[in-house]
Amino acid sequence: MFKTIKNALKTPDVRKRLWYTLLLIILFRLGCYITVPGVNTIVLNEAMSSANGIAGFIDIISGGAFSRFSIFAMSISPYITASIVVQLLAMVIPSLERMVKEGGEEGKKVINRWTKIITIILALVEAIGIYLGYRSSGIFINEGWLTGILVVSSLVAGTSLLMWLGEQITNKGIGNGISIIIFIGIISGLPSGITTIWNLIFTSTGFNTVGLITALGIIIGALLLVAGVVFVQQAERRVPVQYSKKVVGRKMVGAQSSHIPLKLAMAGVMPVIFASSFMTFPAMIISIFVKDVSTLTGFWKGVYNFSIATSSSSVGWGYSLANAIVYLLLIMGFTFFYTYATFNPAEVSNNIKKNGGFIPGIRAGKPTTDYLSSIISKLTIFGGLFLAVIAILPMLLRFTNLNVSFGGTSILIVVGVALETVQQLESQLVMRHYKGFLE
Repeated sequence: MFKTIKNALKTPDVRKRLWYTLLLIILFRLGCYITVPGVNTIVLNEAMSSANGIAGFIDIISGGAFSRFSIFAMSISPYITASIVVQLLAMVIPSLERMVKEGGEEGKKVINRWTKIITIILALVEAIGIYLGYRSSGIFINEGWLTGILVVSSLVAGTSLLMWLGEQITNKGIGNGISIIIFIGIISGLPSGITTIWNLIFTSTGFNTVGLITALGIIIGALLLVAGVVFVQQAERRVPVQYSKKVVGRKMVGAQSSHIPLKLAMAGVMPVIFASSFMTFPAMIISIFVKDVSTLTGFWKGVYNFSIATSSSSVGWGYSLANAIVYLLLIMGFTFFYTYATFNPAEVSNNIKKNGGFIPGIRAGKPTTDYLSSIISKLTIFGGLFLAVIAILPMLLRFTNLNVSFGGTSILIVVGVALETVQQLESQLVMRHYKGFLE
């Protein structure tokens, strides 16, 4: 990986893309420290010192912007939710589905435009909810409607700017812009994690042997988790394909052997990101209509506790177990949805047949489609379960004596985005005929 980056810096065009991406990342981090106008920072520090649940989750992916109540406090979460909405609508609206599959570049522009519109609407609703939810905490200097308009406008503008930054990184930089923003937001908390581990070893009373053993356990666990994620993300099943002889122009092209690479985790980390956003959505909606969530009782208290159990250990075993089960099912569902959205067995089978190819031992046509579908289903089940276990296990370990300072979801996102970005960097070098960077 380091050699790939080194060689990329030697290629002028790729180096320009890297510097452009770095510049936009710096702008994102600077924006995380720009507090929304009309906020009393002294009261804010007291109110945010115990942020948990939905607030804690948003703070993690926003790189601490939520706890500072900056213009990027909502991060890119409205865009993620909007993407879920658009893709689910594409499954039930035939015209929208045709536009996604056959619309080409023009269709992508229309889908992108609708995603942005829904993002702005969701950002507006979420911003109003945040303002109403924190108005009673006294963090605003003036609680009038003018302050509300200023706060809501700033938050919506911040999300819009992040959406634009992500789009610019995707088009002119390296990697997927939205994933890069989430990635940077998560790893920005790495220094505080290192400080926590250091404080385990060296306490106020001196060297702590138990703290050292705990810190080593956390570090080894994180390394094993990263190694497992890298293995699963890189693993693939290669389906052999044989092409018969055919006439191309005036020449007879001989038989060729190739393969179809099927990734074990074809959907990447997006199912985890989508499932996390989906799980915390009820708590976000409740926060809009309830000024003080601590006053909730009965059914709505249960819904709120169930929703925040993904990122809070203060709700009890029952809510966490129910949350874990639903979280697992959502990750599995989104994994299947994303896998079959990106890989259509029937379409691949038809392309193989049109080019005079076949899978050894399998007849062309429907048998090939069924064979590929069977392989994809098995791979997706294993990949989805792996993602779910990695995301859920640290959440359940919060109720043990083991202090897990890292989150499985965070590691999945960080490692997945890092691998994806390196692969795109390598493809940029391949397109420019750079040789030797993989040696």
